Amino acid sequence: MKEEHIDKSPGGHFAPAASPLASTALHTPNDALHAGETSIPTQGENMPAYHARPKDAAGPLPIVIVVQEIFGVHEHIRDVCRRLALEGYLAIAPELYFRQGDPNDYAEIPTLFSELVSKVPDAQVLADLDHVANWAARNGGDAHRLMMTGFCWGGRITWLYAAHNPQLKSAVAWYGKLVGEKTLNSPHHPVDIAVNLNAPVLGLYGGQDTGIAQDTVETMRHALRAANANAEIIVYPEAGHAFNADYRPSYHADSAKDGWQRMLAWFERYGASK
Repeated sequence: MKEEHIDKSPGGHFAPAASPLASTALHTPNDALHAGETSIPTQGENMPAYHARPKDAAGPLPIVIVVQEIFGVHEHIRDVCRRLALEGYLAIAPELYFRQGDPNDYAEIPTLFSELVSKVPDAQVLADLDHVANWAARNGGDAHRLMMTGFCWGGRITWLYAAHNPQLKSAVAWYGKLVGEKTLNSPHHPVDIAVNLNAPVLGLYGGQDTGIAQDTVETMRHALRAANANAEIIVYPEAGHAFNADYRPSYHADSAKDGWQRMLAWFERYGASK
C-alpha cells in the first residue's frame, strides 16, 4: 500500500475539532483508483458520500461501508476508503449527520457532540445505511459480499448495524462505545444487541482508552459469549482511543497496522471471497 505524508494545510479537509493534527498523517494516492464525491438517495433526500474503487476492476466488487468518526467524512475517512479500494474493495463513506448539520462548523469536540452528534437518531442512521448498501449494489458492488467498518462513533454504529441487516457478511468495529445511557435517539447499545448479531464482528480496542473502560469491554465479551455470537474483541494494551487515527496524537502505529491486517483477514474470512 503506497502512502505518503500529507499536507496538513486547511486544504487537507480535516475536521476543525480534530486539531491539533499530527505529523504522522498519511495520504493514500488515488492514481490507480476511481474516487470522489457522490450522492445517495435515502428516505426522500440525497445524502453526500465519498467512494473509492480500483480502476481496473472486473465484475462486481466486494463492498465495505465505512462509518465515520464523530468528525464526519473528513480526510482521514476518505483515506481509509482509498486504502480499502487499493485492496480491491468498493468503499463508500456516507455523511450520516447531513440532516442535522455539518461537523466542520464545530471547533471543539464537546460542542460538536452536544450540538450535533447527540441529535442524530440511531434509527435514522441504520435506515440510511440500508440505502447505502443498496446504492453500492447498483453501482459496481456485489450485494452478496457486503461488509462494514467504523471508527469511534462509527464503531458503535457498526455493532448496531451487524444486528440490523441480515445481509451483512462481516464487520469490524474500531473503538466504538459498548455501553451507555439509553435515550430516545440511542435506545440500544452494542451490549444490548449481542444476542442479535447477524454477522461476525471483530472489535478492536485500546487498553489505554480513557473513554471506553476495560470493564465495559469485558461486559461485552461476556454478552457475546452468553449469546454464542461469532465475534472477537482484540485489546491493544499500549493503545488509547483513536489509535488508528494517524492524523491525531493518539495514533499508535503498531496497533493500527496490526488492526488493519486483522480487519482485512476478517473480511477475507467472512464475506470478501466469492
